[in-house]
Amino acid sequence: MMTTSYIDYHRHLEEHLMQLGRELPGPMGGLARLHRKAVEEGALSATTKELMALAISVAIGCEGCIAYHVHDAVAAGATRQERLETIGVAILMGGGPASMYAAHALDAIEQFLPEPDLVPAG
Repeated sequence: MMTTSYIDYHRHLEEHLMQLGRELPGPMGGLARLHRKAVEEGALSATTKELMALAISVAIGCEGCIAYHVHDAVAAGATRQERLETIGVAILMGGGPASMYAAHALDAIEQFLPEPDLVPAG
């Protein structure tokens, strides 16, 4: 069985979404604005919002969404443990099918930030 490279997949999707943005500026521009506004800091942190998006990505079974939201959760500062617990909530909400996509999300987490989060010595 071949493992998806989520780093390459994210890059591939980014290139194609940019092309769609050039060719379909109205719908894609609207979606880009919606995305920016939905995940910006507010009562919930951007990190929390990205983790929510990751949980939904796993629960609905969207590999492209997993690639994007693991990438964006890392960029927003989510720790490995936060990302793993998010997968746990997704499994709760999505049951067996979500557990299959949870395996995809784990691959993506390990590819985007392979080393365990370092806990500073106290």
